[in-house]
Amino acid sequence: MKFDVRTIVRCSVAAGFLCLAAFPSTLKAQSSDVLVGNSGVEAQAQQAWREVMHHNAAPANGCFQAEYPSTEWQKVECRPAPGYRSALPSRRYEDVLGNGKDYVAEAPSGHTISTAAGTFPTVTGVTSEKTVNVPFGGGESSGITGKNEYTIQVNTNFAHTAACKTYTSCLAWVQYVISSNTPVSLSSGELTNDTEVFIEYWLIDYGSSSSASCPSGFLNAGADAEGPGVDCVQNGAATLIATGQVPITKLSTLALSGSAAAGGNDSAVATYGTKAYTATVSDSLTDISAGWTEAEFNIVGNAGGARAQFNTGSSITAKVALTDGSTTTPTCLAPSAVAGTTGETNNLTGKSCTATGGSSPSIQFVESN
Repeated sequence: MKFDVRTIVRCSVAAGFLCLAAFPSTLKAQSSDVLVGNSGVEAQAQQAWREVMHHNAAPANGCFQAEYPSTEWQKVECRPAPGYRSALPSRRYEDVLGNGKDYVAEAPSGHTISTAAGTFPTVTGVTSEKTVNVPFGGGESSGITGKNEYTIQVNTNFAHTAACKTYTSCLAWVQYVISSNTPVSLSSGELTNDTEVFIEYWLIDYGSSSSASCPSGFLNAGADAEGPGVDCVQNGAATLIATGQVPITKLSTLALSGSAAAGGNDSAVATYGTKAYTATVSDSLTDISAGWTEAEFNIVGNAGGARAQFNTGSSITAKVALTDGSTTTPTCLAPSAVAGTTGETNNLTGKSCTATGGSSPSIQFVESN
């Protein structure tokens, strides 16, 4: 059976992504002759498909990909957990975004976020980007430097959850990450030189002393800077998005979402053009689903508190849409507040932020240099 893609677009515009998700097999069956003729209709159909994929849970734990117009996830071989390491914010206040000074979408009181989907609706003047190391904490950042080195991140707030057990100062934190390049392991300086999507998850200030042991599967990242315990961290397996680094000039074609499901999996979903990629870990590792109330989305430096440096004249519009069980307009926390949880930054300055409620509550902000 075949459906004209224009029917799908009318359906998706009228009722959001739900009606598109209702018939994945018919989408898979479409032949290419239906998809030509009206480029505007085709673009709308592809956008509707991307929205579906950011809300379409993988059938199991692991790594999967899908290709337009199919909405069925196909299992692929996972790449090993990358040797990537983000940085906790050092709260160094500068006229840039990131490191505890960012636009953040806050769910209405009494609601938790199950999905935060980030996109870049408008990108103008961006011709180059490179990650550079900058003063960070008591020293310097330790990122992967160079041209087209960056991460796109969806970050949760810090939240005390059941995974912290009896340690009252402990906080869970999850980062959903697209990285344009990662170390192949923590013990090797070799880089993949590929673009991947994965999840990094933390239990911060875990235990009652600096000699505490992390839970099984977590790595001990050392004594916490502020509390009695240790910081425990781990990366999930990665899904390959592209062989090589996706150039920064393709930024508008990349999107990233993070999801958390109690009793299920946390999923990072990336879309790049007409393909979708996902990597998952068990929510029980952090139980972040119980305490996720704020979502940060941005493009920043590649690991270690480093900075993504954009060319003069760059302007980026970033949007993060929340699924939080309500139609209430979310709060847009501004950079002037202590907002955001990543330690990485970019060299852009926030210009404005608007928040919208309804069927897809979201915030949208402009950043430029």
